[in-house]
Amino acid sequence: MKNVLVLISGPAHPALNDGAITCAVDVLRAQGATVGAPDWLAPEVACDIPFDSPLGGPSSGVVMTALDGVVVPAAGRRKRLLVADMESTMIENEMLDELADFLGLREKIAGITARAMNGEIDFAAALEERVGLLKGLPIARLDEAAGRIRYTPGGATLVATMKKHGATCALVSGGFTYFTALVRQALGFDLDAANVLKHDGRVLSGMVEPPILGKEAKLATLERLAAERGLPIGDTLCVGDGANDLPMLKAAGLGAAFHAKPVVAAEVQVRIDHGDLTALLYLQGYRRSDFVERNDP
Repeated sequence: MKNVLVLISGPAHPALNDGAITCAVDVLRAQGATVGAPDWLAPEVACDIPFDSPLGGPSSGVVMTALDGVVVPAAGRRKRLLVADMESTMIENEMLDELADFLGLREKIAGITARAMNGEIDFAAALEERVGLLKGLPIARLDEAAGRIRYTPGGATLVATMKKHGATCALVSGGFTYFTALVRQALGFDLDAANVLKHDGRVLSGMVEPPILGKEAKLATLERLAAERGLPIGDTLCVGDGANDLPMLKAAGLGAAFHAKPVVAAEVQVRIDHGDLTALLYLQGYRRSDFVERNDP
């Protein structure tokens, strides 16, 4: 069959059962689909439901309480290049907000961050404004902020599993190289790209080295990495949560909005709202038994 509906539950609170699968099958059949036998990828967590549709398949998933229901093509599911956003994706933090906390500016800067990530204001201008507010912050505070990093569940297993099966994994962030280098090492990414904070060896200057890595640069990085490896864009997977991720999410063979901002969730068909980062493995047809299990840092 040409299409697969992947049902995914958050592994911390498994909620997928036979009743939910029956409900999803009924929805597909109501749309005129021919449905195959369900195939469990992980008990209570993930299941494939293959189907054919006279319309070529639903353009979006099946909405179910506490479950993600995502439709993907049956062919070419496993991807050979992962390009992942860092903040609020591979980690739970926004590191600019953490730095702002040392100056008593978290609320002010977090407000700007939220507007930028929801596409309400220009990303580059918002970045320059926020970094400007950090002028004079001792660079030792970068180490303190790094100690606050909270890794998103499933990230280490996602990267390790894809790398074992031959994929390249890249971390691309509108944040800062100081933090992407740490996250790259902790999670096992092959490479990272981000913005560079200017400083004089003691304190931050309040500026970023040009050019600013924003949405255009993220897309360009995806395209460059695929071309360097001789991969068609269909063999790529991107994941992110903010407006500056939209171009690469839309261009990738599989672009997943992960616990995303409203503007992103509204524009991207593949959305993970309940699962952790291992959901991206299930979307590619990996079984739990295929995982290279890694504890998150």
